[in-house]
Amino acid sequence: MSLFLLHETAAGYALLEAHGIDEIGQNTEAVRNSVTDFNRFGKVVKLRSFNPFTSALEGLEQINAVSEGIMTDELRTVLETNLPKVKEGKKPKFTLGVVESKIGSHIHEATKIPVQSNEFVGELLRGVRQHFDKFVGDLKPGDLEKAQLGLCHSYSRAKVKFNVNRVDNMVIQAIFLLDTLDKDINSFAMRVREWYSWHFPELVKIVNDNYLYCKVAKFIEDKSKLAEDKIEALTDLVGDEDKAKEIVEAAKASMGQDLSPVDLINVHQFAQRVMDLSDYRRRLSDYLSAKMNDIAPNLQSLVGDSVGARLISHAGSLTNLAKCPSSTLQILGAEKALFRALKTRGNTPKYGLIFHSSFIGRASAKNKGRMARYLANKCSIASRIDCFSEKGTSAFGEKLREQVEERLDFYDKGVAPRKNIDVMKSAIESADNNDTEMETEEPSAKKTKKKKQKPAAEDDKAEETTNGDAEHKSEKKKKKKEKRKLEQEVEVQEQVVDDGANGESGKKKKKKSKRKDTE
Repeated sequence: MSLFLLHETAAGYALLEAHGIDEIGQNTEAVRNSVTDFNRFGKVVKLRSFNPFTSALEGLEQINAVSEGIMTDELRTVLETNLPKVKEGKKPKFTLGVVESKIGSHIHEATKIPVQSNEFVGELLRGVRQHFDKFVGDLKPGDLEKAQLGLCHSYSRAKVKFNVNRVDNMVIQAIFLLDTLDKDINSFAMRVREWYSWHFPELVKIVNDNYLYCKVAKFIEDKSKLAEDKIEALTDLVGDEDKAKEIVEAAKASMGQDLSPVDLINVHQFAQRVMDLSDYRRRLSDYLSAKMNDIAPNLQSLVGDSVGARLISHAGSLTNLAKCPSSTLQILGAEKALFRALKTRGNTPKYGLIFHSSFIGRASAKNKGRMARYLANKCSIASRIDCFSEKGTSAFGEKLREQVEERLDFYDKGVAPRKNIDVMKSAIESADNNDTEMETEEPSAKKTKKKKQKPAAEDDKAEETTNGDAEHKSEKKKKKKEKRKLEQEVEVQEQVVDDGANGESGKKKKKKSKRKDTE
């Protein structure tokens, strides 16, 4: 039985035929030894056909299909034209050797060509790859390397391409930056408090919020200049008139030392910098919420922006999180505690990052572990829906959140929750309804735009038609009047004629009646 080898290169498809397989006896060691020497290997394997790609774009398309295990039409024509035909009902007298078993199964299903993929075929193809430039004589030195380099760049570039609206890397960077900003803002705000407390130590006890403290310190600057005429402005900053009056009274009896104008300017600038960082942190939080709504809307609606982003960040990507089982997702972030428990044979942790979810905090102490396991199950479902669904919708996340709420009520009050199948059916219905609403809104918006564009033209047409109708009606009225006059004249003449005839007939009737009476 003859063996054909399919070799996919950056330049095209090569089909080779192996001779003398029976002599070798399919011994892998013998093939491995003969691979390095082309004089020996060239006697065993010979080139049957070589079909080059017409362009780099075609090469990229073919290699993408091969990597996904799909046989293209071009590859099918190469195999059908160069291999012996497979007759129905008869066993073929050849096999096709390929490296990837995935594409081999697809070739066998589509063309019924027997395919072989094992270590022996791999060694043969390794020798083909090593001596390929010697098999194809038309290739110049360096041509194959250039084609491989260009295809590698194109293939990598195509693999890196992604949907701009679903970039989980942006979420990972944003949550890392948020954590860093929280630490920096906290340390900077404490520095502002310590620095300004040398001048106005009583303000620390009155204003507790860091951001508000920086705003008040920036507004006051020198406490000796703070008077009752600034109470209104302080009230706008603090939001409480009593607290503003308390600040003014504390400034009058303050025990702090005086600061030079240069020191006050530095404190003022530093407080402004802390306020800018806080404002940027708020904008970054809004950005993270928007990105989570685009990337993982169901996970966001289930556990929130922060917890969902931390889970994606710790897993590495949304795809990695979707591949994790719920038991792994449950302890994600508690790896040290897990391995320490395994080493010491202690109790393993019940929760990791999902502990920051509000559901775990609301559960009782004895139900925290069960609640964490249930929440991890729902997070795993939500992440898989977000990762593999084509349309982004938060309907499933909302329904999963309702399930978690029902589970909390079941643990606390004993109320029986709904079944999963019923919840998923309602989620699918709500998602379909949202899609239909979106589809109906788009054509209605287009219709309104068309109506707005046409009203002037329609008004002009209406005026023209009304004017024409009025003139036409006036002409009709005139014609009707003329017809009525003619009809009236004709009727008068007919009445005159009828009256004359009626008079003669009346006389005759009277004469007849008189005759009857005399008789």
